[in-house]
Amino acid sequence: MPLAYFDGALAVVTGAGGGLGRATALALAGRGATVIAADIDLAAAERTIAQAKALGPGGAAHRVDVADRAAMEAFAARVREEHRVPDIVVNNAGIVVAGPFLDTAAEDWDRILGVNLWGVIHGSRLFGKQMVDRVNALPNKPDKPNFGGHIVNIASAAAYAPWRGMPAYCTTKAAVLMLSECLRADLAGSRIGVTAVCPGFAGTDIAAHGTYVGGDAASRERLRGQAQRMLRLRDYPPERVAEQIVNAIIKNRPVIPVNFEGRLLRTLSRVSPASLRLLARIPLAQS
Repeated sequence: MPLAYFDGALAVVTGAGGGLGRATALALAGRGATVIAADIDLAAAERTIAQAKALGPGGAAHRVDVADRAAMEAFAARVREEHRVPDIVVNNAGIVVAGPFLDTAAEDWDRILGVNLWGVIHGSRLFGKQMVDRVNALPNKPDKPNFGGHIVNIASAAAYAPWRGMPAYCTTKAAVLMLSECLRADLAGSRIGVTAVCPGFAGTDIAAHGTYVGGDAASRERLRGQAQRMLRLRDYPPERVAEQIVNAIIKNRPVIPVNFEGRLLRTLSRVSPASLRLLARIPLAQS
């Protein structure tokens, strides 16, 4: 694809301080987009922008907690005032809570719902409204319809693959997938595309920073180490996921299962859901 495909575009990426968020921000910057990197860790977001400036027009870093409605409202207003309405929004920020359902406390549910689901809702609602208002304010030309924008929501293969070891995570990602499907239908009339991206295992730090519940402290740390080793052995870098995100925006794809396991689990969810229910019974390893 052309290196300057997004030349002149403004892209907002949440969770852009590292991992998939940083890889996506840099992939967009390398194709000409100005990037607004948002993260709860401002220093990490600033490092992303420093790298983006070496690839393209650069952008700006912002500290924001996507689970905080007021903070997200202020962030969206600041982007519009200091820059303009974004053309691309990637709701990427996410966390993991792993462990049995009965060991997952209400506070754990509040946290993961706040980041993984409410963060996507806030980003889609606030920036989606800006995009719709922009389309409505411009005179439409039948021979060249106004481009409304594109929203990318990062779900997971866990969205359609239940697992007893990660009920909270699977629940939030299933909600993100369904929200994206509904939003795509709702915003199509404003020529705003919506894509749900569903990666399998990818090489990010999400497992290292996750919350593990159940058992004692030693067993929880063993689980953390096992999850990190599994992602390292899978060796699927976030840059490869980012390339598929870029391609999905260009082609306005609705749902993107990423890598072999992501595609396999998507197929099984359609042709053999009973097999996924059997796989879901596999416990978290703790030895």
